[in-house]
Amino acid sequence: MLQEHTHRQFDTDIDALRSAVTMMGGLVERQFARAVQSVRTNDLRLVTQVLADEHVVNQLHVESDLRCNQTIARRQPIAVDLREIIAVIHTINDLERIGDEAKKIALKGRELESMGSPIALDRIETMAELVRGMMHAALDAFVRHDTAAAAALAERDDEVDGLRDELLRELMDCMSKRPEVVSTALALIFVVQSIERVGDHAKNIAEYVVNVVEGIDLRHGYPAAG
Repeated sequence: MLQEHTHRQFDTDIDALRSAVTMMGGLVERQFARAVQSVRTNDLRLVTQVLADEHVVNQLHVESDLRCNQTIARRQPIAVDLREIIAVIHTINDLERIGDEAKKIALKGRELESMGSPIALDRIETMAELVRGMMHAALDAFVRHDTAAAAALAERDDEVDGLRDELLRELMDCMSKRPEVVSTALALIFVVQSIERVGDHAKNIAEYVVNVVEGIDLRHGYPAAG
């Protein structure tokens, strides 16, 4: 657990930034869930809701980024304090990109509204549930400074990657054997790829926590055992 800061105003600034991350995180989790559900149910109202949330997420991103820069300028933090603010900057960037992927999924859901799926959607739903769990765990790790979550999410990300590869092979096989489903299969390929990218962003968020607490940058892999 990180020690409390001696400067109360800095603590106030950090708390405000953490709250912004939590708020953005809740919004993009909802976006992602609704986007995937729109693919499964062909409910165009969900697509509209995802697009509406996109504007809110983008506004929070801009406001939080500005607040981070202002805090650095006013407080001139060093060491762990600076790492925490940098982690917030990285985290809100990843959350904004998750929102972008949710928007892409929702728009593909709108395309799929008049088409039948060439494959069963249960494994896409399984993959999405794994990724949604990763998002929740990553945000929880951010709030609690839980460094153990990064390794757990790296393992879960491997599982997501495996599901992605299986689904892409199956969809490409459908495209080669059934030309009439090419458009639908291609839309689902984009959906699967977006879901996988959301998992990558969740893993990134957990890795930023390790950098804050331990000063270790995991973005290019775990350090070799010495």
